[in-house]
Amino acid sequence: MIQEEIKLTQYSHGAGCGCKISPAILDKILHSPIQYQPDVKLLVGNDKRDDAAVYDLGNGTALISTTDFFMPIVDDAFDFGRVASANAISDVYAMGGKPVLAIAILGWPIDKLPAAAAQKVLQGSRAICAEAGISLAGGHSIDCPEPVFGLAVTGLIDIANLKQNSTATAGCRLYLTKSLGVGILTTAQKKGILQPKHASIAFDSMVKLNSIGEHLGILDYVKAMTDVTGFGLLGHLAEMCEGSQLNAIIEFDKVPVIGAVDWYLEQGCIPGGTVRNWASYGDKIQSLTETHKTILADPQTSGGLLVAVAHGHEHEFEGILREYGIPEENCKTFGWLQEADGGKLISVI
Repeated sequence: MIQEEIKLTQYSHGAGCGCKISPAILDKILHSPIQYQPDVKLLVGNDKRDDAAVYDLGNGTALISTTDFFMPIVDDAFDFGRVASANAISDVYAMGGKPVLAIAILGWPIDKLPAAAAQKVLQGSRAICAEAGISLAGGHSIDCPEPVFGLAVTGLIDIANLKQNSTATAGCRLYLTKSLGVGILTTAQKKGILQPKHASIAFDSMVKLNSIGEHLGILDYVKAMTDVTGFGLLGHLAEMCEGSQLNAIIEFDKVPVIGAVDWYLEQGCIPGGTVRNWASYGDKIQSLTETHKTILADPQTSGGLLVAVAHGHEHEFEGILREYGIPEENCKTFGWLQEADGGKLISVI
């Protein structure tokens, strides 16, 4: 069978969201001296550093548009399609929206890998799209030196329910719906030292849809939301802080972390993306221990939702998380936001 003969991660120089261009380089790419005429119907554009673009349809609803793709983070072709698709659809959920349609983006090294393997990728994608209640309605493919797959996803939302990463308020408590450490475990897999008992932990996390985000969109006390992917918790929290003009305090012992990561860190399983992340935004963060740094800046693929909840609504919010089957360790706040004091953007205690 294909999955027994081909290990997709051997055909890529990076893996999953760890392939993302670093925040510092991305800043340079997005900067332009050219002034463009603003579109009053574009509610969220790339100037907001948010998860997706949002366009006002003029009837109280808005269209959400996003795209996300990357190189293999798992060896099996079917599973690669599932992970990449869950990751892309997450951007709509992170805005509080409902996904309605997906289009595939496929790059395939046709001289190295059989077409049948690409077919498996698409089958995996269709499986996740079906789980999200949407169609994989078409797409585009190219001959590419390394395998690449992802989706362009369209969603809808009532504008009143739109969640952004820049609208948090002082006093908000912070929650993360999936535990950190996916980048560490997938690096161990690529090194060939991932233990069988840990083999499914990262994968199970990556294919879990962040569908709870659609429900969180209707909650007034959810003040801001984003998903945690390639920039790590610190990077995406920094974007929330900068957009909201706030500082954050993280209680490290309360951050949800996959229990198996400590041993793999001792074996040197640190993704290259972690180093790039810290080099890009480390000056905004208070000095950290190496352990804190490698976990909090670990690039996540199809990571959880980072949610800022107005103080006083913690009990109600945690009850909703439990109703949606979020693990208990993720149903507890790990930090808070406060007025900017001129110091570091994020402090860890």
